[in-house]
Order: sequence, then C-alpha cells, then structure tokens
Amino acid sequence: MKTAYTILLTLFSCLFCLAQTTNNKLLETKLDSAFAKLFKADAPGGSVFIQQGEKILYKKSFGLADLKTKEKFTSATVANLGSISKTFVAYGILILQNQGKLSVEDSIIKFFPEFKNKALAQKIKIKHLLTHTSGLPDCRHVEKDSIFYLTAKDAENFKPLTLTDTLEFEPGSQWNYSNPAYNGLALIIEQVSKMKWQEFIIKNIFNPSGMKSSKITDGSYPDKGVAHSYVLRNNVYEEFDYGEYPTFTAAGNGGVWSSVEDLRLYIKAINACKFTDCKTIQLSETAYHFDNWTMKEELPHALVWFVHPSFFDSYHKQEQCHVIEHNGDQAGFKAHVIMIPENDMKIIWITNNDEFITNPIRKILLSLHYIK
Repeated sequence: MKTAYTILLTLFSCLFCLAQTTNNKLLETKLDSAFAKLFKADAPGGSVFIQQGEKILYKKSFGLADLKTKEKFTSATVANLGSISKTFVAYGILILQNQGKLSVEDSIIKFFPEFKNKALAQKIKIKHLLTHTSGLPDCRHVEKDSIFYLTAKDAENFKPLTLTDTLEFEPGSQWNYSNPAYNGLALIIEQVSKMKWQEFIIKNIFNPSGMKSSKITDGSYPDKGVAHSYVLRNNVYEEFDYGEYPTFTAAGNGGVWSSVEDLRLYIKAINACKFTDCKTIQLSETAYHFDNWTMKEELPHALVWFVHPSFFDSYHKQEQCHVIEHNGDQAGFKAHVIMIPENDMKIIWITNNDEFITNPIRKILLSLHYIK
C-alpha cells in the first residue's frame, strides 16, 4: 500500500513539474515575443527580471546602454531609477527614526524654520512628506526657469515650497504626488545625520545590501559606467538625460542610479531586514492611514512604497493581489520594482528607450495564472 502511494505521489509530482516547466517555457516565449516589438538590437534597450520564490522565471536584457559606444544593456548596467530613488530616501528617514534622531511625527518647521508661513509649516509633519499628503503646492516654475533647473540641486528645488502661503489641502486629508517633498526629506537626512545624504544612504543601505555598483547624483550626474537615456523623435533616437532634461540634478526625488542586479540585492535586503529592523520594514510596506482622510479612495502609499490591490495605484485592474511597488520615470529612463508577497513574486525592470513595460508583463502573468 505504501509503495503504491509513493509511486502515485511521485507520478503526480512529475506531472506537476512537467506542467510547471511547460508553463515557464510558455511565459518565456510570450515575454520574448512582447519585448521583440519594444526593443531592437541596435537601439536603446533595457533589462527585465522576474522571480517567484527561489526560481528565476525570466532574466533577459535587450538593446544598447549607450548608442555612441554600442555598449550592450545588461542586468549589470547602471541606469537612472527616477522616482524609485524616493524609496531610499524614505528608508533613510526611517533609519534615523530608529536611531532616535528624529520622528516621522516631527513638524517640518523644526528643520526648515525659514518657512514664510510658520503656522502652515507647523501643521506639516515628516510623515506627510513621505506619503505625498502634505498639501504643499509645487511652486517651482520648471518650464519658465528650465535653464536654472538643469543644474538646481535639492535645496534649490525645495526652497520655492518654503515661500508658499497656502496649502492645496489640509495635511493628511488628501494625496498629491510631490517631487520637491523628497528634496526636502533628503535635506532633513543631511541635517540630522551631519553628512551628505548620499553618503548616509550608501553607508546605511547600499553597503549592507551589497549594492556595489549603485551611485547617487550629487551635482553632475555619474558620467562613466552608466547608461544614457533616449527618446524617439522623427524616427531617430536622441539622447535625453543630464543637460537636456530639467530637474535631473535634484537627487532626492530621482538621483539614484542602479542596475537590475543591485535592485535584486535591495529587495533581498528588505525581505531579510538587513539594513533596518523587521518592524520598520513591515511599516514601510503597509498603507498609511490618516484620521482626517477625505478622499473616496484609500491612501495608496506606505511610508516608503505604493501599496494597493493591483499593479498600478491610480486604478484597479482585473487582478486582485497585494502589490508593493514603486516606478520611476525621468527623461528617457523608466524603471519599476514590484513585489507581490502572496505569490512570492518579484519583478524588476529598467529601460533607457522611454518605454514603460509593466503592462505587457502584467497581462502575460495574468493570462498564464501566475497572479490572480
């Protein structure tokens, strides 16, 4: 009886493995087909990585990192992450809170006493900057002063907010994505840590995570060993990054440069609670709630990540799975880091051809039932 049961169990196991292998091969074929339409060997490209549990489902790179040198885009290619940079800044704030050097409940007037309207600044707390709920309007005139913002750093990008005399809404009552809020958070890290915020992140996050190739803009962008980004104009790819795109030097909102390989280490370090304690990691991945919230939709943001029941925060798709993610979009660089805990799935991709590729990945994963 035992022998028959063992044989049956082995048979079912083999059939399951065969079905899984077939499904994985189909996933690869479908993704290859989708990406063949988006990437060409002699054009800007990107790198894609999908993992479920310990199994790598897909890992491929396409096209070129640099059209002049013809260097290929690989999983080790360092490119600008755009707003994924904000996750590092946010973790930097939480690390300082763990060290007892600040609290997310601190009012920002403590760090920016130069605010024109001090009563207004008194109402805004660090947690509001982290979750894009401060109500501070983006007072920068980027288009009008585009030459200035080509080289303006964090302080120059945050300063216009200190001159405002009104809020878009009461702090914590609504949500509106804010880039300069994260320039301010970077400046808070510098004040409290007594070092450049870039150095603080390298010391406290990059190094413990093993992210040896990653860099952070501090003034001019990293000009060696990194990809360039491009946009297609009149059927010709033109370089579009530092020097061509305003606010590229504002590092707190988009100054981290990394690779798919280093981002894999970043996620691994987060899941292993390597650079901060597990309680903080859990907080960083849990949607935040404010008592005075007035919007119909729940706040789709934790203290670090976007958290919602779909791949995108702005609307619900047919999938219903708990998604922890942040995307990046700066000049011709696009990137996305996605974690789906219930499926034990991680998705990482970076492109330098102005293509945002999450949707085709999402559709294929849905069609093959990798996600609900």
